[in-house]
Amino acid sequence: MTQEIDLLHDVDEEDAELEYRASATEDGLPMDRFSDRELSWLDFNQRVLEMAEDEQLPLLERVNFLAIFASNLDEFFMVRVAGLKRRIVTGLAVPTNVGVSPHDQYQRLVTRARELQERHAKCYSQSIRPALEAEGIEIASWDSLSDEERSDLTQRFYDDMFPVLMPLAVDTAHPFPYISGLSLNIAVRVFSPKSGTEEFARLKVPPILPRFVPVDTSSASARFLPLEDLIANNLDVLFPGMDVLGHHIFRVTRNEDVTIDEDETENLIQQLEKELSRRKFGPPIRLEIEADVDDSVLDLLIRELGISEQEVYLLEGELDLTGMFQISGLDRPELHFTKRVPVTAAPLLPNDSDESDDIFSAITRKDVLVHHPFESFATSVQALLEQAADDPNVLAIKQTLYRTSGDSPVVAALIRAAAQGKQVLALVEIKARFDETNNINWARKLERAGVHVVYGLVGLKTHCKLLMVVRREHGKLKNYCHIGTGNYHPKTSRLYEDFGLFTDNAEVGRDITSLFNELSGYAIPQNFKRLLVAPRFLRKGLLARINREIEHAEAGKRARVRIKVNSIVDERIIDELYRASRAGVEVEIWVRGICSVKAGVPELSENIKIRSILGRYLEHSRVFAFLNDGDEEIFIGSADMMHRNLDRRVEALIQLTSTQHMQDISGMFDRAMSDETASWHAMPDGTWKRHAYREDGEPLNDLHRDRMIEIQRRTRGRSR
Repeated sequence: MTQEIDLLHDVDEEDAELEYRASATEDGLPMDRFSDRELSWLDFNQRVLEMAEDEQLPLLERVNFLAIFASNLDEFFMVRVAGLKRRIVTGLAVPTNVGVSPHDQYQRLVTRARELQERHAKCYSQSIRPALEAEGIEIASWDSLSDEERSDLTQRFYDDMFPVLMPLAVDTAHPFPYISGLSLNIAVRVFSPKSGTEEFARLKVPPILPRFVPVDTSSASARFLPLEDLIANNLDVLFPGMDVLGHHIFRVTRNEDVTIDEDETENLIQQLEKELSRRKFGPPIRLEIEADVDDSVLDLLIRELGISEQEVYLLEGELDLTGMFQISGLDRPELHFTKRVPVTAAPLLPNDSDESDDIFSAITRKDVLVHHPFESFATSVQALLEQAADDPNVLAIKQTLYRTSGDSPVVAALIRAAAQGKQVLALVEIKARFDETNNINWARKLERAGVHVVYGLVGLKTHCKLLMVVRREHGKLKNYCHIGTGNYHPKTSRLYEDFGLFTDNAEVGRDITSLFNELSGYAIPQNFKRLLVAPRFLRKGLLARINREIEHAEAGKRARVRIKVNSIVDERIIDELYRASRAGVEVEIWVRGICSVKAGVPELSENIKIRSILGRYLEHSRVFAFLNDGDEEIFIGSADMMHRNLDRRVEALIQLTSTQHMQDISGMFDRAMSDETASWHAMPDGTWKRHAYREDGEPLNDLHRDRMIEIQRRTRGRSR
């Protein structure tokens, strides 16, 4: 219990932040200095939508961004909107970080979300769908098909779909059925000649079938019919003896967040599994339905689902455009970004013939900083694990796992290592949102193989990305460590931009050994030499370094703070950045998602510049750089600047020591903040302005393309 008291705050986080915000204006910081975090998230998703709207991007990449927007918005409703609604109902909601009441906040969110969802539907119907047709990729309607095509599809309906469908009547003998979250459904109105009455039925579109059905399977033609359209035009088969009066496609979003009380839970996995089974029965928070829906059907759905008219979204065209991932995956290279294959990081390439070319030798020569997905996960992280699993000199492997896959070579390597008698510890975070079930499954797989699986500390998510291999060399034990900014997930490593540091530094090895002991046993938390670890030390360490930059600026010395994160909302950190700006410190923030900082506001943040970059890859790494009058410190790690990361998670940043690594990251930052690089600029009024093209219409520099070219040149130079 002592360990939990040391690591956890015993006050409610929202109350603590409110208290901080109320007192933080004593030094003259204005009350309206923050941007609303939830609206800022919607700003981020708008940036995703703007990528889908950009007609100069490859068409299928636009389709992919269209689907990403839809998936993001689903999660926003399931977690953020649902959470706010739940807190309002239970009376636990508090004003936002900008002082807006919970009810007003709810109105703001649903209004803005509705605007974006309608804009998204318009982008699909008026821009992307016609563009697809121009390239020979057609999302056809039933009415546009020939008689022969309809006949063929009807036969496939009988063969492949009819046995799977389950029409459910709604009447006095049949209560309104449960509508699962995010499923596509068909509301059917039928007339019974026998009783002379109109009836209602619900038909679920099977999610196990492809969303878009090829019109002609015998050719390479890229014509598709939405699955729900095919089913809807064969309803007479499902309701024999009835007259089908009409049908409407609809979709329900539910509260699918999971909350558990770990302090009252003896078996965390069993309790989490119980909560996951309840997730599918969360209360509805959004009803999407075709705009031409019959009033009687809409009234029935509103009544039976228990939602308000404000939670109804009437949309033109197809619903659930997450299904467009199927279309974006078509094999049409000319409609995608130019294919780029990750290369092996130059320091990991075979060296002179008289030296061993294994990864342990490469790390011994010097620390290695790998940048994914430009540099390969398979020949770096995965290679270290696979070599460690088979190396007879390796005695132990310790690793944190936040998100991965059950068929991952990472999991396979840990299992193989355990089978060979090595000590293997996997610290699994089973509460990773929406990956809980997957994590439980492969955690049990690891346990059955003899891996020591632990689940971290009560009340804290383990989000740090750590891997340590203990190897016997020349009669002594040596630690090889990897500290990353991203998950140990081979699939997402090809899409997510992340850094990872490999080192055999003894000081780092001792730090990570201590942290693993703290996470898996009863070690007392302590200070670290090269790591900044949350929740005890990370916030303090960052604030101290920002304050040092303020002192440098006030003394006329060189001062600058650079921060790259996915999200930045923590008020204490932001206020210190405002104070730094007022003192003359140059502050550069590179953020992908939520940003509560206001840039360029007179007398508040005139020295703060904020950029956001979206493109081929998902920006995911976290970097913190402090100029320190020329003696620069740069950290990489797993932490965003959010309350949960700083106060309720185990996070770790590591300080880089290689001049080459620091110069590489500084150069990347220079390009990202340059006006010659395509990006979004945060404006003083809290809006974002896209800068993607020059005045002559030529595109600005593409950071991801340029970085890949740079690393490929570096690798070619090393391999000669």
